Amino acid sequence: MGLVHVLAAGACLVLAGALGRAASEPELLVTVGEVTERSAVVWARPPGPGPVSLALGPGGGVARQSVRAEAQPATDFTVKLGIGDLAPATRYGYRVGWETLEVEGAFATAPEPEAARPVTLLWSGDLGGGDRCRVPGSGYPIFDAMVRRQPDFFLFLGDTVYADQRCPAPPNVPGADFRARDLGGFRAKHRYNRADATVQALFRATSVYAVWDDHEVRNDFAGPSEPLMPVGRRAFLEYWPIQPPAEEPGRLYRRARWGRLAELFILDTRQYRTDNSRPDGPDKTMLGALQREWLLAGLAGSAAVWKLVASSVSLSIPTGRHARDSWANGSTRFDPGGSPTGFEHELGVIVEELAKRRVRNVVWLVADVHRAEVIRHAPRPGLVFHELVAGPLSASHGGPGWLDETLRPTRLYGEGGFDNFGELRIAEAGLTVRILDAAGGVRFETTLTPEP
Repeated sequence: MGLVHVLAAGACLVLAGALGRAASEPELLVTVGEVTERSAVVWARPPGPGPVSLALGPGGGVARQSVRAEAQPATDFTVKLGIGDLAPATRYGYRVGWETLEVEGAFATAPEPEAARPVTLLWSGDLGGGDRCRVPGSGYPIFDAMVRRQPDFFLFLGDTVYADQRCPAPPNVPGADFRARDLGGFRAKHRYNRADATVQALFRATSVYAVWDDHEVRNDFAGPSEPLMPVGRRAFLEYWPIQPPAEEPGRLYRRARWGRLAELFILDTRQYRTDNSRPDGPDKTMLGALQREWLLAGLAGSAAVWKLVASSVSLSIPTGRHARDSWANGSTRFDPGGSPTGFEHELGVIVEELAKRRVRNVVWLVADVHRAEVIRHAPRPGLVFHELVAGPLSASHGGPGWLDETLRPTRLYGEGGFDNFGELRIAEAGLTVRILDAAGGVRFETTLTPEP
């Protein structure tokens, strides 16, 4: 099939591949990421060394760009093909080739910053934890439902792998029954999830922004004191289509504008954080000073209607067994003091700045806690924002508990015990939030109206 046909039939082919897949996993893996209105990064991994080619063209047209890269053992045969000069708000078809293998897919570019075009995104996290890895014959079935939603992009919000957990076979597909302790192990964990046919079906149908959380390295880790952090970060960067700036080759926080209606701020809550066990206070940080100021300046200066902040850990849901791992310290009506640990001082600084700078229409997108929640926060007079929680994609299940009261939360929805993902459909009239289960059933829906 030529590129002239990819976009006309691409969605049907991807869906058919997801629902009627062969038993064997794909040999040539692809993922598209870091999409802007005029650029994107195509990631690929063939099963061996050699030249990888990319041909790309807009819907209904011929291939207008062709680039190549060399797959080498030094990067576990992963390659990243940066492409530019794309048209905004356009669906592109592409073909990736290596030797006799070819893979076709498609993705959409972002609208221009002034364009008020509707945007649909999915978000979730937590894939392959709690012994819930790839099921023989069906893989990770939740991705079939995600393909059917036809999103503009997917936000993979942490725990993209569980490098620190074993996943025994049976009952799972073999390949993940170990804990990663070196670069080869971390790469193998990423390769195991990425090679699943259901995952590839979604990644051939849309683009992905990915960020890490703790299980890409070790449970509840803090980057500056974690000896495995550098090798875990290297594998993460090799296996995702992320291209950090040359002056900061390990940087994972970044932003993406999707027209006039939405701007996405993706946080790195791991690499710069103080050890969880340290008492909270002015010297404790989750983001580090540079990232925190980047976030505050970006939110205050954003002209987008909705500012979407992607935090792999929750704001008001306390996590961590021995010390708090999320922002909240766990102060509730039954335990007003909460834990002496947590990151609430830094969160308070962020909230105060949002109030002072009169930043409106902020939505935090969260995963990590293995349940779905929709929470309204009103921490200061005139300041309201929402925390939207989804996940797991496939992992152990949690359930709603007490919320930390620091941000004066109101739970609009909370449900656990099932795999799930979230969907945002953003239009000029408002932002519609849906929580969907693994079969694609809508478990909750509400629409948020933008403040002027």
